[in-house]
Amino acid sequence: MRRATITLPDDLEAELEAYLATQDAAPSLTSLVEAAVRRYLHDRRLEARQYRPPEGRLRITPASKGSGVADASLDHDRYLTGKP
Repeated sequence: MRRATITLPDDLEAELEAYLATQDAAPSLTSLVEAAVRRYLHDRRLEARQYRPPEGRLRITPASKGSGVADASLDHDRYLTGKP
């Protein structure tokens, strides 16, 4: 089991405290964080955020000098997705 120290922003802490105040039998902070992490990692409805292990090693082949693209570092998403 791993121990961790977390820092919550003030607004999230306030929401957490308000939630705990409404519970007849308030869960521990540890159990709340554990449940949130489990849901984040496993909930099928959060497909876009679901953790997936890497499919393989990333191999990048650098472009030859003078590839003709001067703005790739600024507009990299467009080049990587192939969308104009």
